[in-house]
Amino acid sequence: MSELSNAIKQICEEKGLSFEAVVATIESALAAAYRKDFGEKNQNIKVEFSPETGESKVFDVKTVVEDRPPEEEAGEEEAENAPTPGRPVEEEAGKQENEEEAKKFNPKTDLPVSEAQKLKKDAQIGEEIRTELPVPAEYGRMAAQTAKQVIIQRLREAERNMIFEEFKGKENEVVGGVVQRHEGRIVLIDLGRAVAVLPPEEQIGKERYLPGERFKVFIKEVRISAKGPEIIVSRAADEILKKVFYLEIPEIANGLIEIKSVAREAGVRAKVAVATEAENVDPIGSCVGQRGARIQTIISELGGEKIDIILYDEDPAKFIANALAPAKIASLELRDTDKKAIVSVPADQFSLAIGKGGQNVRLAAKLTGWMIDIVEKKETLAPAEATEEKNVAAGETAPDEVQETPAAEPDKGIEPEETGPETAKEEKIAEENGTAEEAEASEK
Repeated sequence: MSELSNAIKQICEEKGLSFEAVVATIESALAAAYRKDFGEKNQNIKVEFSPETGESKVFDVKTVVEDRPPEEEAGEEEAENAPTPGRPVEEEAGKQENEEEAKKFNPKTDLPVSEAQKLKKDAQIGEEIRTELPVPAEYGRMAAQTAKQVIIQRLREAERNMIFEEFKGKENEVVGGVVQRHEGRIVLIDLGRAVAVLPPEEQIGKERYLPGERFKVFIKEVRISAKGPEIIVSRAADEILKKVFYLEIPEIANGLIEIKSVAREAGVRAKVAVATEAENVDPIGSCVGQRGARIQTIISELGGEKIDIILYDEDPAKFIANALAPAKIASLELRDTDKKAIVSVPADQFSLAIGKGGQNVRLAAKLTGWMIDIVEKKETLAPAEATEEKNVAAGETAPDEVQETPAAEPDKGIEPEETGPETAKEEKIAEENGTAEEAEASEK
């Protein structure tokens, strides 16, 4: 194996390119160098290069086409020489349509069949005629510089195309990356063969992206820009939560448990609705794991984001009640016309159902797809209390109340006798004396 072939293989390993792509790049560079020093007008130069021997062959390659009528050739010459600025717009549009219908003859790549048969007697239309050209002993300095620039440019293009194709196939996937550096508020993530961009709107607010730290990112979009392939990644997308669940929970990966919907406020809290058709599988328990091991792994991957696992139900009322967990509801009314749910909760559950800043009800609405209004349940009286209240309202006396009867006023014409303390004493002495006298009389 020659040194040149070894050098090509080394480039392939460093750049991740195929051997054939590098050889094609060298052939393009040699063709550009040949045109620079030895090429003629209307020559379509192609080079065949052998990396084993380092030798090359040069050809002028043309495709056989039909002969053109003389008037068409004359018309084309006049059209080339005629000024175009004053031509009407309608004529310009008609000319473009005609050129699209009939392919224009290109003397650099096309060869009329009559001329082709001079070179090869049995030449047919559509056939490729390859005329070998002399190979120079060496190229000039300018030609070598041209070849060098072509090789660098083509290798960059080939590398960009391979990176684009590789990561285009990974769109909507979760990959691991290392924080490389910051450019303002933009974070650059090293994905190995490419550097991805994490824009501010795709970042989690409370996360700090320090250089060298590893993160899982969601490849949101891959596009071609002036500088090559541009990879946009996200940490705030709902899809990254789904993908992390697929990676960490085997029952979801093998289809035993299905993720029905996801609602997320990145970095703060998320709700995930899961369901299963298997009778012996607990979807919530499988996602939480033994002693919460599985869900804790997912939470740590997402920077401490709290995650509620919700049991999905086909019945919208039950699904909405589950989605409002940990709050417990008292009653629920569904309005199908505007897809609105009016949920009544006890007074002690009202703030829990709403959540901090309305977060719980907002996530529940996003998870279920229903508009949710939370109302506080009014306290109702017990039956006995309600009966008492009704009797009082009707004018009856409540059992616990004593009706006060106003005292009768004394007759104004008769003044009541007043008994003072002295009068009472005299009456008592008289009574005692009378009793003693009666005792003496009975003894006699």
